[in-house]
Amino acid sequence: SGLVGSEMCIRDSMHTVKIGNFEVGAGNPLVLLAGPCVLESYERSLYIGKTIKEITSRLGIPYVFKASFDKANRSSYNGYRGPGLEKGLKWLQSIKDELNVPVVTDIHNETQVEPVSKVVDVLQIPAFLSRQTDLLYTAAKSGCVVNVKKGQFLAPADMKNVVKKLEEAGSEKILLTERGASFGYNNLVVDMRSFPIMRSTGYPVIFDATHSVQLPGGAGTSSAGNREYVEFLARGAAGVGVDGFFMEVHDNPEEALCDGPNMVYLDKLEDLLKDLIAINEITKK
Repeated sequence: SGLVGSEMCIRDSMHTVKIGNFEVGAGNPLVLLAGPCVLESYERSLYIGKTIKEITSRLGIPYVFKASFDKANRSSYNGYRGPGLEKGLKWLQSIKDELNVPVVTDIHNETQVEPVSKVVDVLQIPAFLSRQTDLLYTAAKSGCVVNVKKGQFLAPADMKNVVKKLEEAGSEKILLTERGASFGYNNLVVDMRSFPIMRSTGYPVIFDATHSVQLPGGAGTSSAGNREYVEFLARGAAGVGVDGFFMEVHDNPEEALCDGPNMVYLDKLEDLLKDLIAINEITKK
């Protein structure tokens, strides 16, 4: 509650963060970080990214392609994790070149920072690792933008400590992402107060609209999800005031090898983004 006061700005962040040829925060257009949860195949990942780029180009939304080369925190040991570091980075580089867009992907330990930072524009720290000091520090030293997902176990005000760690490494290329908080077992909720609280750190805030409807471990050996609530939470976040959205998107989520139950259908994305743009324009005014 100490962060909520007259100095907190809901509409504008103190810092802008440059990704590729556009800036995030301080009243700039909403940015979209989107793509499949994990690289399933090169062809399918490229198709999803290409289609999202076409949509965002029509709507004037800056776009960052998202996909993981490795999902290290699957519910089951036998869950599909992705093509791995070497092949995954080759795919991400090729997609980046083909689509001419920035790329974001997850990292899980300090040894991955150097090779991954040579390919991607944004290093993403998974929620479960958001307090890992060495990982944060090494990622910040890379020179890449660092997007930290708030741990499900953290209060939004706790993210000021995450920011401090990144700043101690000399970085101001910081994005903070809300992805829900644990509420009992196998359930997440989104506290809309978290957006202005986290923005009071002075950095842009992104809303992860798809992981926020996840039911962690809800299917026993995998996570379940409530995809039908994505649009409602996303509209709420746009109304409160955020700088962008993170969404996992798939042409057929039922076939997805990871996080299918909470992923947005590719053919539903454009209408949702139109709503978010409209609400964002009202919020800015």
